[in-house]
Amino acid sequence: MNAFMAHRPSTVLVIAGVAVAAFTATGEETAPGRDTIAADELRRDVFQLASDEMGGRLVGTAGNRQAAEFIAQRFDALGLIPIGDEGRYFHNFDLVVANLGRSNSFEAHVDGSDVRAELGEDFYPERFSGSGRAKGSLAFVGFGISAPSLDHDDYGTFDVSARVVVVLDHEPGEAENDSVFDGLFSSEHARGVRKALEAQRRGASAVLFVSDLHNHSFPSSVQGEMDEVWSPSLPRVPPYQLGAWVSDIHIPAVRISVDLARRLFGDSGLSLVELSEMAETEGGMSPVERTDVFVEVTATVERELVPEKNVVGLIEGTDPELRDEWVILCAHYDHEGTTNRGIFRGADDDASGVAGLLEIAEAYARASDGGQHPRRSILFAAWNAEELGLLGAWAYTERPLRDLEDTVAVINLDMIGRHEEIPENAESRFRGLKPQTADSNRNAVNILGYSYSTDLRRAVVAANLDTALDLRFRYDDNRSNLLRRSDHWPFLFSGVPAVFVHTGLHPDYHTERDEADKLDYAKMTRIVSLAHQLSWDLAQSDSRPALN
Repeated sequence: MNAFMAHRPSTVLVIAGVAVAAFTATGEETAPGRDTIAADELRRDVFQLASDEMGGRLVGTAGNRQAAEFIAQRFDALGLIPIGDEGRYFHNFDLVVANLGRSNSFEAHVDGSDVRAELGEDFYPERFSGSGRAKGSLAFVGFGISAPSLDHDDYGTFDVSARVVVVLDHEPGEAENDSVFDGLFSSEHARGVRKALEAQRRGASAVLFVSDLHNHSFPSSVQGEMDEVWSPSLPRVPPYQLGAWVSDIHIPAVRISVDLARRLFGDSGLSLVELSEMAETEGGMSPVERTDVFVEVTATVERELVPEKNVVGLIEGTDPELRDEWVILCAHYDHEGTTNRGIFRGADDDASGVAGLLEIAEAYARASDGGQHPRRSILFAAWNAEELGLLGAWAYTERPLRDLEDTVAVINLDMIGRHEEIPENAESRFRGLKPQTADSNRNAVNILGYSYSTDLRRAVVAANLDTALDLRFRYDDNRSNLLRRSDHWPFLFSGVPAVFVHTGLHPDYHTERDEADKLDYAKMTRIVSLAHQLSWDLAQSDSRPALN
């Protein structure tokens, strides 16, 4: 599970054009193959994935590649269909590592005067910037967000072709609980890479990012930020970006200082703070153009592509009308690797989920051997690069193996082997979670994503009739933002009903103490049985769950 303190859940982009009948899933038909789900097999697979030889499964390491091969071999042994690229069990995607090139400059002509900016003091290229030289007159477009599903558009009908656009960080209403962007944390719409892609789509020649000064105080220089973004010393884990996003950006995307922005807009009749406040206009602001300000910017960012892979296998459905609809069962196989503190084994996070995934795949395979097949198809997916920002799952939503509108639901297993335990005065990664003991959660499992689909919530409850776990529906709207910290989130954002099955955080989370002998394999067996039953109910139903 990703440890990054992501921000608030964003309003879902609903896939249009999917007719959905009233969903029913009673859980009355026991999923065939359940008796193959065994605690000793779960234990065996967790110990293997959390072993010394896999070294913490960090992206880009031999241990990570070994984990992928281990999962693929198991899929093969179970007879799952190799549905991935080139008829194999791998769904390929690229990560990007960016390096700052030598040629970077920024000049402006403002009211008859030349302004020359200094790299590192006044500006720097963003990591996702394209390379090249761009020029044009200036246009301020507020937060630079176009979100039709929220009736918000900062561009409107204004033509920014061949212009250099200035956009603010974050989004409107960030201090308002009832913001259309859903509360007090930044949504997906606030991602800089998304704003750059939108500016490029609109025809802008370059995009300049500046701090939203009306909401926050910032230094006038960007020196500290540049030192962090373009640090000369390589971190243990490179700052990877998703190739599917970054590789599509061709225009310069440059961070400018508050001081430089003030110089560019100094005589517009509106201060930078006043312009920023205009960006809070409901539904989007009207862009402000400065035809008398001409900017020429050069950015050089060298991109290194790093190929990575998810592991995927399919159990094909047999219903001629439903087999092309998929239910996705998933978990992530990467973790934090090895440091001078030792191996971050990630037994709970998320060897537990992968072991559960393999057990459910075996249950389906054995049931199919006996002639009991699901009506819909089941995709088993082990995502990579979750700890880097859910990048493997995001990569899948960018290039799905079947259109997302044909994905009925996603069941994500992440950290299913322990009991939630939040200490008193817990550190920031536990923020928003009330103190609680492991013993108080001994029979509990958290279900997240429930508020996005009442149908799917009901299906979870129905699937739990036999397993009788204490289902906790409590964290969809919580400052911990667990909802956006695992691989179901890219699907929810893309309009696919999804649930996150999760036994909760604990003091060993993201430490070298997350070890295989600390998991409760008897409880895991019941949780895996619940997920198996839920997937079977979704695969067999005449209808499909709807988003609220």
